[in-house]
Amino acid sequence: MVGAMSATQLGPLPSVNRQFKLAARPVGLPKESDFSLADSPMPAPADGQALVKTAYLSVDPYMRGRITGIRTYADPVNIGDVMQGGTVGQVVASKAPGFATGDFVTGFWGWQEFAAADAKTLTKLDPKLAPVSTALGVLGMPGMTAYFGFLEICKPQPGETVLVSGGAGAVGSLVGQIAKTKGCRAVGIAGTDDKVEWMTKELGFDAAFNYKSTSDYTAKLKELCPKGIDCYFDNVGGAITDAVFPLMNVYGRISICGQISQYNLDKPEPGPRLLSLVLVKQLKVEGFIVFRWQNRYAEGIQQMAAWLGEGKLKYREEIVNGFDNTVKAFIGMLQGDNTGKMLVKI
Repeated sequence: MVGAMSATQLGPLPSVNRQFKLAARPVGLPKESDFSLADSPMPAPADGQALVKTAYLSVDPYMRGRITGIRTYADPVNIGDVMQGGTVGQVVASKAPGFATGDFVTGFWGWQEFAAADAKTLTKLDPKLAPVSTALGVLGMPGMTAYFGFLEICKPQPGETVLVSGGAGAVGSLVGQIAKTKGCRAVGIAGTDDKVEWMTKELGFDAAFNYKSTSDYTAKLKELCPKGIDCYFDNVGGAITDAVFPLMNVYGRISICGQISQYNLDKPEPGPRLLSLVLVKQLKVEGFIVFRWQNRYAEGIQQMAAWLGEGKLKYREEIVNGFDNTVKAFIGMLQGDNTGKMLVKI
């Protein structure tokens, strides 16, 4: 049954649903021509579904892997399919118990302005508790990635040194702050001086450096981590990570979250062989996909929300306005244009 607020109160519905679809497999950095903007029929909700109007779209590094055509932990997006991604929207019509017109929800209906979504795929949001956009950031998948990927794998102890690559991104910026709540020394790596200043002046990182203006990563890491590195949260891979391994302390822990420096390469970069260091330093190196802890998301959201309320966590959203600019936002994110979480506001 449709809720008390009518769809007309949310604005008249258009006759078509605009969608961004994958048009070609990107070679290197994606191009705007790799995606197509299509007009599709306006969907209608079936029993057990809600018609949602998109308010925010998420653009995230993992999406680059989903459009390669290779199955990793999930099926790839096929040519002609709607680009997949996290979304927040508002219900404009409902045939699903528990969802009424006007409700804000989050789900995974991708890069389109409207969707008829199964109720079981939607989570209702309370705009009074936090801005609904946070369901795609600090209180959503990036937040859970930081919370579980860092705490469960690295198990930080007070006084330890924690290094975060991609430290000004949606995930890395939260990891460094969580490290501080655990009594650790937090060191970040990012690609601009402004990001370095944000991490150290606003977020409380103890130190950070700009890798683009640093010629010797090893020397800089020794300077900023004089007692070695106990925990490394890796978002980027490549030459930076190669420089980290020799500086890890015995029994160090490395959480592999992403490898964004490698995503847009035509050919894989050759790198040093690091397994001997894993052996002699007795390191724990573990990759993860956040969905491993999906049944514990409520726990993570509750704790992250509590830290926000206590002023122990800060977040930043880079908002790109307009559905038409979604692809530009995605490409910009892959090039490091964002500080914090990048979102597209419809």
